[in-house]
Amino acid sequence: MAFLSDSVARIKPSPTIAVTTRAAELKAEGRDVIGLGAGEPDFDTPDHIKEAAIEAIRRGETKYTPVHGTKALREAIIAKFERENGLKYGLNDIAVCCGGKQVLYNAAIATINPGDEVIIPAPYWVSYPDIVVMAGGTPVIVPAAEAEGFKITPAQLEAAITPKTKWVVLNSPSNPTGAAYTGAELEALAEVLVRHPHVWTMTDDIYEHIVYDGFAFRTLAQVAPDLKDRVLSINGVSKAFSMTGWRVGYAGGPAELIKTMAKVQSQSSTHTSSISQAAAVAALNGPMGFLDDWLAQFRSRRDLVVEKLNAIDGLSCAVPEGAFYVYPSCAGAIGKRTPDGNVIGNDSDFVAYLLEAGDVAAVQGTAFGLEPYFRISYATSAKALTEACARIARVCGELS
Repeated sequence: MAFLSDSVARIKPSPTIAVTTRAAELKAEGRDVIGLGAGEPDFDTPDHIKEAAIEAIRRGETKYTPVHGTKALREAIIAKFERENGLKYGLNDIAVCCGGKQVLYNAAIATINPGDEVIIPAPYWVSYPDIVVMAGGTPVIVPAAEAEGFKITPAQLEAAITPKTKWVVLNSPSNPTGAAYTGAELEALAEVLVRHPHVWTMTDDIYEHIVYDGFAFRTLAQVAPDLKDRVLSINGVSKAFSMTGWRVGYAGGPAELIKTMAKVQSQSSTHTSSISQAAAVAALNGPMGFLDDWLAQFRSRRDLVVEKLNAIDGLSCAVPEGAFYVYPSCAGAIGKRTPDGNVIGNDSDFVAYLLEAGDVAAVQGTAFGLEPYFRISYATSAKALTEACARIARVCGELS
């Protein structure tokens, strides 16, 4: 439409939301669709967090808060960073936003000028490139091959940096692959970044606590203290505390950057919900024993899905270190024909076939910048996952 801005015209609607919407439409038509596209835990928010929100309402904490968050929440975030990541921040180094996505958006709008480049490893979370484009920047996509564990190498990072590079985005554990960088791998990337003082890094650590098999989570500013003044460490309560709808993301970074991000936010959402902030204080300061059970269930589901997908002709699936996604290859299905005579030309065709013929909703790898793959979220019951894998096996078996 003629009145739309050029920046909006350049971006795409979220593919993950599109899949979820299509699955809901088919369910409304009476189809028994199993949705594996959701990026949120299927567990309820722990009771002590919900109670903290209720008590905040009773105390009348229903008014405006500072743009950058209540003092109580920023203090809880400071304590979390020091306790869990060995990072020391002050009150003016903390941003509180409406989810991790707004942290990224505010930072992009606050810092990116036309022509600035942002290095984004692929597969990537679908919003990274579009946020950069909205801010007027240029996404520089660096493919992270499965052979490298879906992680970029120091050589790739070095080759991608130019005088125009403003940011590098690192997401570990990753959405969509579940891949996670070890401390040694981050140190190797840090050696490259040290040589380029004009380059800053956003580390999206939202899946920090969802790791398996003894994996030791590390974040860039933790392993490379010399880079801390050029790192925005991003996190939130959505995944680890199953609080996706509460919309609380946060970050630690240099005070001048945080101040500028708050300036951006002051002209948009102002602040996240006062009630949600009170709940987040309880989350960050409270017990985390519930995670043991959640992680055991996630790990069991991961192993179930990986085993069943690897038993299907044409598919192969790596074992992820974290998050609650798998990113299987469907290369063996490309070029085959469906019972209707249609050729599976790419991973978009493949996931469309899964949905229409098998009533299984997944997200195509092209949405994440690396094909031919597809993403499955195993944040649902083992029963649903078992049935979904059986349907995938059936429809793959009908390809010729």
